[in-house]
Amino acid sequence: MVNLTINGQHVKAASGSTILEAARSAGIKIPTLCYLEGVNEIGSCRLCVVEVEGMDKLPTSCNTIVKEGMVVETMTERVKAARRMVLDLLLSNHVQDCFSCAQNGVCELQKYCNEYGVEHTSYEGTRIKIEKPAKKEHPFLSYRPELCIHCQRCVNTCAKATGRHAITLGKTGMFNIIEAPFGEDWEETLCESCGNCAQACPTGAITEKRRLAYREWEVERVRTTCPHCATGCQMDLIVKDNKIVDVEAADGPSNHGLLCVKGRSASFDFVDSPERIRYPLIKNHKTGEFEQASWEEALDLVASRFTEIKNNYGGEALAGFACSRSTNEDVYMLQKMVRTAFMSNNTDNCARV
Repeated sequence: MVNLTINGQHVKAASGSTILEAARSAGIKIPTLCYLEGVNEIGSCRLCVVEVEGMDKLPTSCNTIVKEGMVVETMTERVKAARRMVLDLLLSNHVQDCFSCAQNGVCELQKYCNEYGVEHTSYEGTRIKIEKPAKKEHPFLSYRPELCIHCQRCVNTCAKATGRHAITLGKTGMFNIIEAPFGEDWEETLCESCGNCAQACPTGAITEKRRLAYREWEVERVRTTCPHCATGCQMDLIVKDNKIVDVEAADGPSNHGLLCVKGRSASFDFVDSPERIRYPLIKNHKTGEFEQASWEEALDLVASRFTEIKNNYGGEALAGFACSRSTNEDVYMLQKMVRTAFMSNNTDNCARV
């Protein structure tokens, strides 16, 4: 362990950890934009700068390693002035149409500009004059270059967390640019439409299109588990007027803030579908039509038919095939029922197919 002082507070931190990690462990807040724990620690935005005794320059806390006896100040006038300058420069290349932006209310750039009193820019940006048009042909995602702060959170989320490398850095000759695969050729790219890049984006540059249908202050969140496979990814349902309008990944033990395309974009539309079967149906042999039944009637019918088949043809005439959406516990119970009640070893699961 390393002993250091942050804002006059004695802090113990693990050797090899950063100033930012040490500060957060002690409940001391340091603002960040480009930082994403375990994914993006490049220190490019410089919003997390701090003052360290013995250092002339202001180091970035997200990638500066702690040392024994280090003395750190996170909110001196020099530090706050440097952060205001960073925000001022970022705004010089950022279109400020916050009212119409899908991220209004959850934009991290907006949050820190409000916190540090930066209402407008003092500079005329050069990058914004050469930005490419927006890419909106993707069915779920869009990219607006004029809102991008080039933090590279999306690039490294796609590369390190998702493992696709679909979002890359390009060049204009003067600047690095984000090459987002959301144009007309999106189907030919490596993009899996998972949307993890949109959740990582601190501004409204990359967004899920459905975010335009609501604002943060209009919704509530309900924690649940993704129903599409047995992995058990945790997610928050975004609910507006008692209707699910979106999904966000939660920091669950099996997904740590990530979702696949099914979890993020196919987990809620079917809930209110008029074609959804909401109760058991049993076919009327006289009319040939399905009629609503109680669960007791349906289960009794299924059990009696299974028993009839088993008595007439033996247990090997029956099989159990589990759905990949089922939990491990449900799958275990199904195979146990097949082996003990059906007296058959014909059981499988489509998850491996």
